[in-house]
Amino acid sequence: MLAAVDAGRRFGGVQRLYGAVALGRFQAARVCVIGIGGVGSWAVEALARNAIGHLTLIDLDNIAESNVNRQLHAVEGEFGKAKVTAMAERARAINPHVDVSEVEDFVTVDNVDAMLGQGYDVVLDAIDDARAKVAIAAWCHQHKMPLVIVGGAGGRLDATKIKTADLVKVTGDRLLAKVRNSLRRDHGFSRDPKVKAGIQCVYSDEQVQKPDASCEVDAEAAITGLNCAGYGSSVCVTAPFGMVAAGLVLSLLKG
Repeated sequence: MLAAVDAGRRFGGVQRLYGAVALGRFQAARVCVIGIGGVGSWAVEALARNAIGHLTLIDLDNIAESNVNRQLHAVEGEFGKAKVTAMAERARAINPHVDVSEVEDFVTVDNVDAMLGQGYDVVLDAIDDARAKVAIAAWCHQHKMPLVIVGGAGGRLDATKIKTADLVKVTGDRLLAKVRNSLRRDHGFSRDPKVKAGIQCVYSDEQVQKPDASCEVDAEAAITGLNCAGYGSSVCVTAPFGMVAAGLVLSLLKG
């Protein structure tokens, strides 16, 4: 638990909004964020500023100049640093009492059990690899672990189009549609649109903007939406995606 002076001065606003009981739950919570990029970095920021006590950050990438347009940690002096390290340092600067674990790796079908079997209270999936997203969702569903999934933020311009819904209700998101279909086909999820998947999603139904004609684009990379070789992206959309996702995590934790 945080010292009383820190809880009062740093997180008094959180307590006034959510209440003392919820603040205590935040401080005791174990949250895993997978993907510390254009969406995940902002989600970590929000979770740290809401006094989450234990964070596990999973990502194998290092910060690059091509991340500047959308990722919180992409600033001069940080290029080349592991994304998990940069955000762990920032989380500790926000809250010196936070316990942060850095995992420099990607979640895959083969390692999902080892990655997620650590007793987390909530998992936040902010990656753009459909196969890995399916593995994460299937594992969390099997183990009854609360999960928030983020859809594609690339190619979007209007943050007011961001929505939240159960996975079965998501529309206009190619990445989440692919995840939903795979879960139904390979993992026994119901095909009945009236039966909820029990997975909260953050997505946008805005029509995706194709890359400008002057840009060379990797068509395969563009499918997932946030790869720097695919659709363009803006922090004006990726940051709100991360904040909305963090808000869903807090709602799950506060009880």
